[in-house]
Amino acid sequence: MTLIKPPSRRRFLQATGALATMAAARLALPGGAWAATPGTPEVTGCTLGYIALTDSAPLIIAVEKGFFAKHGVPDVLVEKQASWGATRDNMALGSASGGIDGGHILRPKVHLYSTGSVMQNSQPLPMYTLLNLNEDGQGLSVRQDYADSGVGLDSSPLKEIFAARRAAGEEIPVAMTFPGGTHDLWMRYWLAAGGIDPTSEVDLIVVPPPQMVANMKVGNMEAFCVGEPWNEQLVNQNIGFTAATTGELWARHPEKVLGMRADWVDANPNATIAVMMAVMEAQMWCEQAENKQEMAEIIGRRQWYNVPVADIVGRIQGQINYGNGRNEMRPELAMKFWGENGETSYPWKSLDAWFITENKRWGYLPGDLDTAALVDATNRSDLWLTAAAGLGLTVDFGDSRGVETFFDGKTFDPADPQAYLDAQSIKAMV
Repeated sequence: MTLIKPPSRRRFLQATGALATMAAARLALPGGAWAATPGTPEVTGCTLGYIALTDSAPLIIAVEKGFFAKHGVPDVLVEKQASWGATRDNMALGSASGGIDGGHILRPKVHLYSTGSVMQNSQPLPMYTLLNLNEDGQGLSVRQDYADSGVGLDSSPLKEIFAARRAAGEEIPVAMTFPGGTHDLWMRYWLAAGGIDPTSEVDLIVVPPPQMVANMKVGNMEAFCVGEPWNEQLVNQNIGFTAATTGELWARHPEKVLGMRADWVDANPNATIAVMMAVMEAQMWCEQAENKQEMAEIIGRRQWYNVPVADIVGRIQGQINYGNGRNEMRPELAMKFWGENGETSYPWKSLDAWFITENKRWGYLPGDLDTAALVDATNRSDLWLTAAAGLGLTVDFGDSRGVETFFDGKTFDPADPQAYLDAQSIKAMV
């Protein structure tokens, strides 16, 4: 477990310089030439990483159902990563040095890698967001000790409890999976909305997703935020309960992406499109209700997650067993992989703007960082549209999904991110 420390100002200055360099390089790319129907892949494979989380399912299904082979990249390898930190380190290496070229990653990691803010020696690693793998399907879970506290979507019942423990000299370990990643941001948002300052009233720690349940079982944390199947497994083992799913914080929120090293994409544009088409076809398959049981059986296998099907299948079908006797059919909270016409998969630029803004809120990115420039340098919605055309789809979503509304009534207008920041009473901007 790792205690979270804020990044230094030196890193912020380096990030700003890295962004300028990356944006200039992005302008020089022949991206417009890729809008046509893609040609023969330059290579027949690449190496993609994944964490044992249900939202990596499209990568696994693309292997198991032969979609990579169908689209001309039969040698794609999908390899398990031990943690998000290991994913970062292997991404920095690249497959030529024994690492990975891309894979299933937390959406903000594209921005955090590209600016160098979480990289070794603050060295920028230019990355692209190619598609959004899923919406919703994460959880905020709490130790069973708090079952009678009244904590749920409203985290405020924990405020006095945590304050009393702090006054007694105790630490309040609360876990997420990577600094500045989605689970970190969901946990911070949930606590802050209940009046709990995540930077001073709890001790945020980093724990790899597959280790969450075991660590809560031995008392190493009070609460955690992670993706499935680990919240469901916690409930099934009677160790804790789900206070809220992240879809209740922000309906249809983006979560993981297929992100790849920019140098690999730039060198292999046709192969990139082929990989995307395979994953997009797998997303369509995962979205179908009749495939959910088989999906759970496939990804639960030993070589993938090594998790019982019972820990996976309920929540992907919309059956949310919160624990403590609360078991509800909530289809709107089920993990989405494709949506209607692919709007779940499409990498809306406006959603990247929220993640960058929220990372500014908590001091992971500098407040004066040019959000629009970073989004334009990293988001390849143009390639998504090319891949969609290759699959016979005719869509044009644009850049913005519009104003987003959160469970506490706050709104995010991508045209005015500063207004969102100004509305936050709890923040840790540098």
